[in-house]
Amino acid sequence: MVVSDSSPESGRVSVGITDGVATLSFFHPKGNSLPARLLADLGGAVASLGRDDAARVIVLRSEGAGPFCAGASFQELQAIATPEQGQAFFMGFASLMLAMIRCPKFILARVHGKAVGGGVGMIAAADYAVAVPNASVKLSELAVGIGPFVVGPVIERKIGLAAFSTLAVSAADWRGAAWACEKGLFAELRDNIDELDFTVAEQAAKLATFSPEATAKLKAVLWQGTADWDRLLAERAALSGGLVLTEYAQAAISGRA
Repeated sequence: MVVSDSSPESGRVSVGITDGVATLSFFHPKGNSLPARLLADLGGAVASLGRDDAARVIVLRSEGAGPFCAGASFQELQAIATPEQGQAFFMGFASLMLAMIRCPKFILARVHGKAVGGGVGMIAAADYAVAVPNASVKLSELAVGIGPFVVGPVIERKIGLAAFSTLAVSAADWRGAAWACEKGLFAELRDNIDELDFTVAEQAAKLATFSPEATAKLKAVLWQGTADWDRLLAERAALSGGLVLTEYAQAAISGRA
């Protein structure tokens, strides 16, 4: 089922459920980047699947052979004209991550390529991530004058303050998949796409047989202490929304849009 417009220019979000495994996939022609509409569609789909008894586990993936996710849409960042618009845009990432961590089903991320910024945040908000060796990660926000404020809490919780600080400060540098696995962002690495798909399918099938009640309670325990993140991420979105209007950020974003 296609959740959103499937035209090549605008991207799409699709959902399918088979034998208790819900596959949630997204696509955008610019490196699987995430404009506001796709963020909203993804967040809505996660919330809907969380209420759907037919879905026992969710596999989150992107399409194509390129990046897993190039992060925020630079075209939309360039179009932001007020702090309020900026906060609203960054709340798209906040709302998606909140939907993921509060979903009572486990979310398994299939990471087939590089991830930047918000893409790293999505992976961190998943409960289990499997990747391939070329799935490098980068938090490039500081390099464009913003900083990884919205995705920071979920990434720091997953990999710790020291590793998050390394990613946040070295904003121009890629960190390899082996590094990300060592720090806990990825649970497993597989040598190629075929092995990746086999592992994801096998793990999802196992998770779909587990008790929904026990799964929901374990997930709540794993994300315990995040009850105030609505407020925290709104504050962080406002911070990013203001910084995106600075002269430095506008020049940097214009050069990448």
